[in-house]
Amino acid sequence: MIDDRTSSGRLFSALNYTLLAAIALVSFLPFVHVIAGSFTTNAELAASKFVLIPKVWSAEAYRFIFSTNTIFRALAVSAGVTLLGTLFSMLVSSMMAYGLSRRDLDGRKPIMFAVVFTMLFNGGLIPTFLVVKELGLIDTYSALVLPIAVNAFNLIILRNFFQNIPDGLEESAKIDGCSDFGIFFRIVLPLSMPVLATISLFYAVTYWNTYLNAILYLDSSDKWPIQVLLRQIVVLASGIEYSSSLDGAVPPPDQTVKMAVIVVATLPILLVYPFLQRHFAKGALLGSIKG
Repeated sequence: MIDDRTSSGRLFSALNYTLLAAIALVSFLPFVHVIAGSFTTNAELAASKFVLIPKVWSAEAYRFIFSTNTIFRALAVSAGVTLLGTLFSMLVSSMMAYGLSRRDLDGRKPIMFAVVFTMLFNGGLIPTFLVVKELGLIDTYSALVLPIAVNAFNLIILRNFFQNIPDGLEESAKIDGCSDFGIFFRIVLPLSMPVLATISLFYAVTYWNTYLNAILYLDSSDKWPIQVLLRQIVVLASGIEYSSSLDGAVPPPDQTVKMAVIVVATLPILLVYPFLQRHFAKGALLGSIKG
């Protein structure tokens, strides 16, 4: 360990802080550019290329995006799918992970092998579509949740975390007459808040960014999530084609719309992240210690 009280230690700390500050600045500047670009004019954005503080402030891009009520319906769809999908995925994934973490479970290794196998190989796009179609999920919100309800990577992290919980706690609970479900909901889950918060964020981001599944499985435009609608807005703003789902929209301001679309798509997750950040690193680390 380097002592900060020595000259070499102070030099190392100064270089370390300078490097970290530079990395943080390089990572932060694109966000500033996108936000500033969404509040400027097309002419300034085309002339400056990289804008940090707009010379002329304009909200035309947001006025265009929110000029139709369709955007609010799409936001509601994405919010509902994200909330319900995350809750369902966490329930299913955590219960399966807890079962696989028990060493006395018969067939634990073959099941775990099947889970890991799906990380390397899958049925492919067409077989997955056929399965969803045969299950009658086409043009339903369930098609946005069930095909991705369990992620193998998230399941493994949860399983590894559950394996680190002392067996003595469960044995004591069984002596007191607690059932397996009681142990899971009353003991295991309360002790697993860091990893649960981390995996919840992973699932929430996945559901919020749902795009391909919506394109494949949803026929009705009124069921589109925000990502699909924003893509249509970008297409309309670029003058490529006109979407009937955006009737009544004001003339598009092109480049600034693309910036505003990025802000609208990422802002909800950015608002949620600070509340889970203190659990994020701890949960991911603890869940990956033991295999």
